[in-house]
This record gives sequence, structure tokens and C-alpha cells, in this order.
Amino acid sequence: MGIKVHIGSMEITKTFPYQNQTAIQWLAKGGLRPTRQRVIIAERLIGDGRNRHVTAESLFSVSNKRGDKVSLATVYNTLRAFCSVGLIREITVDGSKSYFDTNVSDHPHFYWEESAVLVDAPSEELRIASLPEVPAGAEISKVDVVIRLRRKSTGQASDHVPRLQKNS
Repeated sequence: MGIKVHIGSMEITKTFPYQNQTAIQWLAKGGLRPTRQRVIIAERLIGDGRNRHVTAESLFSVSNKRGDKVSLATVYNTLRAFCSVGLIREITVDGSKSYFDTNVSDHPHFYWEESAVLVDAPSEELRIASLPEVPAGAEISKVDVVIRLRRKSTGQASDHVPRLQKNS
């Protein structure tokens, strides 16, 4: 089965017999060529039609467990390419941990500290009254809202992390 792929002003009809046509069409929306690695990663991200939050490491692990040999560097580079064309969003937590979100609409997130899980938060309940003045010559490109969560302490011994004791 052939599919028409539009990249810029070019239209190419190509056959991808073993690959997910939805992933190929999704890549075409971003103007990206459907390389083997891009299609594999796109299938993992959007193949079932559900939105998800993934890390490069989790996507690398899932892809390789399924027999798709892609390097971690390729996963990172591919995710960044998807971000640059607006197919996904990068959400940074703790300044160094990146999650990639297939829901590109403006919405806040809950980040569960204990499990390092990022999930969508209800956007209709979020109110941002004002933002600080930006420096001259700058403009706001986006505002990411990440609300960090942890389980409430119930006062039980299991709520507290045991401390190492020094040997006397």
C-alpha cells in the first residue's frame, strides 16, 4: 500500500509495507522524512492514539526490548527533531530530567517526586494572573507549569525514610 508524503512543496508516493501508516502520516505533518528510526520511535509514541509522557531512556528500553535496534543517541536526536517541528513537547523537570509529551496543547503537569512520573493536570483549574516583565528585546516563548507532588505523611513509621546509623 502506497502513501503520499508531503514534505514542503514536494509530494512523494512511497510504500512502507511493514510500518504503521499513522506514524508515517504523523511524521509528514511535521515535514520529516520517514526514516526507519523515526517511524519506530513514532510508532512507540503515537501508535495507539493515546497521549503519553516518556523519557528518552524509557523509549530506548521499550524499542530495544521489542527488537528494534536504535541507539540512545538516536532516540534523543529523534525526539529533539520531533520537538523542533512541533510534533511533541519537551518538559524539563529538575533542570536535567526531560520528558517528551505527545499532547502539544498548552496544559499543566503533575510530577510525582517519589516515582518520577509526569502526568497531565486539569488545565481548566489553572489560573495565571500575571507574569513578570521580560527583559528588553525578549519575548515569552512558552510557560511550562509543573506541579510537584508527594504523598501526604500519615504519621506512620512507613512514611519516614530510615536514616543510616553510625556503628559505635
